[in-house]
Amino acid sequence: MINLGSKIHDLGKALMTPISVIAAAGIFLGLASALQNPNVTGDTFTHVRMLQLVIGFIRQVSSALFANLPVFFAVATAMGLANAEKATAAFSAVIGFIGMHVGINYSLLAQNITPETTRVAYLTAQGMPNSQALIYASEFTNMLGIFTYNMSVLGGVLVGLITMFLHNRFYTIVLPTAVAFFGGRRFVPIVTIVVLPVVGVLVSLVWPSIALGIQWVGELIGRTGEVGTFIYATSERLLIPTGLHHIINETVRFTPLGGVATVDNQSVVGALNIFNASLSHPGAVSDEVTRQATRFLAQGKIPVMMFGLPAAALAMYQCAKPEHKARVKALMLAGALASFTTGITEPLEFCFIFVSPVLYLLHAVLTGISFVLMQLLQVMIGNVQGGAIDWVIFGILGGTKTHWWYPLILGLFYAPLYYFSFRWVITRMQVKTPGREDESEDMPSSSVPSTATAQTGSEKTTNIIKGLGGEGNIDSVDCCFTRLRVKVKDMSQVVDKTLMTTGAMGVKRVTQNDVHVIYGPQVEKIANDVKIELSS
Repeated sequence: MINLGSKIHDLGKALMTPISVIAAAGIFLGLASALQNPNVTGDTFTHVRMLQLVIGFIRQVSSALFANLPVFFAVATAMGLANAEKATAAFSAVIGFIGMHVGINYSLLAQNITPETTRVAYLTAQGMPNSQALIYASEFTNMLGIFTYNMSVLGGVLVGLITMFLHNRFYTIVLPTAVAFFGGRRFVPIVTIVVLPVVGVLVSLVWPSIALGIQWVGELIGRTGEVGTFIYATSERLLIPTGLHHIINETVRFTPLGGVATVDNQSVVGALNIFNASLSHPGAVSDEVTRQATRFLAQGKIPVMMFGLPAAALAMYQCAKPEHKARVKALMLAGALASFTTGITEPLEFCFIFVSPVLYLLHAVLTGISFVLMQLLQVMIGNVQGGAIDWVIFGILGGTKTHWWYPLILGLFYAPLYYFSFRWVITRMQVKTPGREDESEDMPSSSVPSTATAQTGSEKTTNIIKGLGGEGNIDSVDCCFTRLRVKVKDMSQVVDKTLMTTGAMGVKRVTQNDVHVIYGPQVEKIANDVKIELSS
């Protein structure tokens, strides 16, 4: 029996692989766009041919990554959810992706739907209104040279999920002796290329109805304006403890829910795709369309990530008991720096969202308000993180049209608002933020990694494994940006107090077999150390 909750969390984790690449590519693209903007660098710099050729090359590479996002999502989904032989799953996902779109293409051609009959000029010549023709034409695209429905990353995730199911079902299959060579992992790509083209034909029959539903929801969000923005931003923060915020993020960033634009006669769907298209194709996307997209992106996070949460960290530090301020200072400083520079907020958020629903809800509502205010002030800052890096590259270097000063002004208000509201709630409601735990719950200062008596790397790894119930209780270990994601056999053997002595900011049981331990940006090394220790 498949544990649905566990698989949903695994999917959220898997989606982080392509997102991390795209976020980095977006930063390079933003820098390239700024360096080719005469309003930023001046006319002299823009006429240095060799330098502009290098910048143009960067833009081409970044644009190619964005254009092939569905393939990356297919591979990441299959690879991330495969039980074993993950390389085979990834290889099969590529085959399955091509196969499904070939199936869709064959079905479309059989219905006399071709690149020619879906052109706006052809449709308007047949009497279709121009606006309706634009919407209809946006439903189709060329993916890896195949004319198909524009399913964006949803198509990639669908392929990845089906490939994962086929892989986990057949990668250990044993065939009769005569054809035994094709058994086991070799059978997975074979069965994938048989199944996915058929899936493509079936998808081609139902996708128009699905697309209409997505379009309706997208139009609803557009009609609700600031209310829709507030609901999205607040919900995204409220889902942080579950790890499911990745799902809602990717839906808005890469599907029509985040908007639709036409660039070089090609439809671009999703808020992040539209923003990146505006960078890679200057002038092809109007500022108004770009602003409608960026209302879901980094601009609303900047006042919170750069100012609000660091101020909350200061409040939590000052509210800590005197004997624990040394360790809390190190914890808050690391979390505040991560939030300010990169927009990674979980190390700080997990210090209060489990111990105070009031602070948790306050933080979510203030984030929603920040998104709404940035929309009302017509800010135009994209990408995904919301830290100082995004603010500088996509705001300041983007020129005055980004209205980059408004996040700064709001941030100056948000810093004292977060500080005083957090301090008031913590002291008035006796919230057990770090350093305020009851004496029986306090961690001994000698066990805190950031002090002079910190654990060595090997001791820390050993204690992590011990806190997870020992080697025999651990099924698998992985990580995302900030969380150590572990599958355990018996959740009752997980000891939070032991894990907290290793520098964890929080422990979250997301299913009966899945536990997340929050360590912050250094979690990648921690995960590798644990894996090495388990395999030794």
